[in-house]
Amino acid sequence: MGCTRREFLALASVGSVAGLVGCTPAQRPAAQPDDDADQPPADVDLNEFADLALDASAWRYDADHDVYYQLGLTYCKKPATPTYESLAIFVPGAYLTGEKNGETYTCEINDKAVVGNFTPATAPILMPINAGTLSAQTSPTAYGYDGLAPYLEAGCVYVYAGFRGRSAGYDTTSGSDELFPGGSPWPVVDLKAAVRYLRYNADALPCSTDRIFVFGFSAGGGVSAVLGASGDAGAFDPYLASIGAVTHDAQGAAVSDAIAGSASWCPITSFDQADAAYEWCQGQYASDDTRAEGTWTRQLSQDLAGSYGAWVNGMDLRDDDDEQLTLDESEAGAFAMGSYAQALLDEVNEAATSFVQTTPFPYTYTPQRLEDPSFPGDPNLIASRAADAAAQSGDPSAAPADGTGEGDSSSAVVDSALVATGVSQVQSTIFDSAQNYFAALNAESWWINYSHSSGSVSVSSLRDFVLRVRPATLTAAPYDQPDRSSRTNQLFGIGEESTLHFSLSVGEVVAANAETYASLGGWDAEYAGAWEEDLAKTDSLDTSMSDRVMMMNPLFWLSGHYDGYGQSNVAPHWRVNEGLFDTDVSLCCAANMVWALRKYDGVSDVAHTPVWGQGHVLAERSGSATSNLLSWVVSCCSAQ
Repeated sequence: MGCTRREFLALASVGSVAGLVGCTPAQRPAAQPDDDADQPPADVDLNEFADLALDASAWRYDADHDVYYQLGLTYCKKPATPTYESLAIFVPGAYLTGEKNGETYTCEINDKAVVGNFTPATAPILMPINAGTLSAQTSPTAYGYDGLAPYLEAGCVYVYAGFRGRSAGYDTTSGSDELFPGGSPWPVVDLKAAVRYLRYNADALPCSTDRIFVFGFSAGGGVSAVLGASGDAGAFDPYLASIGAVTHDAQGAAVSDAIAGSASWCPITSFDQADAAYEWCQGQYASDDTRAEGTWTRQLSQDLAGSYGAWVNGMDLRDDDDEQLTLDESEAGAFAMGSYAQALLDEVNEAATSFVQTTPFPYTYTPQRLEDPSFPGDPNLIASRAADAAAQSGDPSAAPADGTGEGDSSSAVVDSALVATGVSQVQSTIFDSAQNYFAALNAESWWINYSHSSGSVSVSSLRDFVLRVRPATLTAAPYDQPDRSSRTNQLFGIGEESTLHFSLSVGEVVAANAETYASLGGWDAEYAGAWEEDLAKTDSLDTSMSDRVMMMNPLFWLSGHYDGYGQSNVAPHWRVNEGLFDTDVSLCCAANMVWALRKYDGVSDVAHTPVWGQGHVLAERSGSATSNLLSWVVSCCSAQ
């Protein structure tokens, strides 16, 4: 839009927003009956979604662990693939009173039950996004209790929803030979439909459907962020209608897909600027492989880094003192300094200081990386990932092909609610004291300062930090790769065209500098028109590539820089954790989202925790990911 957040608010008061959200009313109301309306609109079919009503006589019961559950609940009327567009519900046994009828139970809600901090009227719903790579997530076809205990014992209802992934595919389970659509925005569409299904059945569930919390890792964390930012956004309505997602309840009241909270670890998202952000943060300081001297991709890296500086200065991101964060352009045209870079460096310094003040020495450092988490709920998936991990010969140095979280893996903390699979780690190093730890970091040159007396840490520059512990391990333009080979290229494929260019920012840089690139190594003449060709393509609902990119970008709804600002119901509660040694994504990705959230009216709290010494994992400063997630959910519910 080219205006600040304040200017946008002024404009929004006198006119509608054009583009993707042109027909979307600002701040669409949540799904509650209109206090002034006694009757639903005449054209509303109150029985339209009756087939999606939860069957109270179909509960199954695990007596050993006191859990009621239902599997295979299709959450929309016209699923493209029932294998993926269905869900499972797991409920603490105390919340229901069941009467056995054969293999199932007919249940009523036990209003007097208390589990942990909750009752059937107040219990939150937790929904995992169990794919760090945005591979399709099937709905569970079998029941397994492993890993569910912490969630259910805390009094939460656990919902495991399937969804379509980054690519179109075939549903071999249902026997269909028809290609179902995948990629952007279908993973988000399916999960929104699942949220609406839960709200449609609110009266039959022993929980509060106003308290839905979604959590994910890597690209799955990015989807969690999109769900949190885009509640009830009109851009998704045609997609939801195409699969027969719930629009109203049995009384005719609108049903919302807004959620209460979004949690993410190492989120990868905001793909409109993801490549430029990576090159600005990491790539511009690298000089090997695709960034070696004389290659066109090195020049591309430098040009993208410069374009990112200009983008930051137009974003109106602000710090806690409401000062705009900007980057200063040097005489050489680089954007390496400024309040934006300093704010990132301040986060690094705070995390390093927290690390040294809370870490007992001797300290063992083991670099680790997680590809896909194994959140509980689908025992078949957990078994499959464990088998895959066992079968790996183990090349721990294997670098991912792109920035969607692919490769070998490890969990920062392994607990009973999470099974880490595909562990990748290199040899551990033991440091007997903080002084020796920082001396080792400064072995080649001095870049990090540690004060033993004050217990504080400071890094000399963002460049030094990146070169030492967060180098560019991905290829230049890692998300929208020149040969369309990344998994993010798959995310924006269309049908049989499984990988496409999607980034307007990369495309503009290539178009503007094609003549220069042609004189450098590795250039292919086909690159000159490749982006323009792909960016002109539309999907099956005639949505443009640029709009599909924005539909996977939480900033589209959170920042006044974009047309979507103010056009959704944003989740009030947010938790964003990131490993500072993560080389799969830029340091900017989570920070930009957090800065936008902290200035967004209606957002109650944003817990952002950068973690020193951890990479692309479920990063936590202490404790386990599961216990910390649950503590956060409890605190959010207590604050309501």
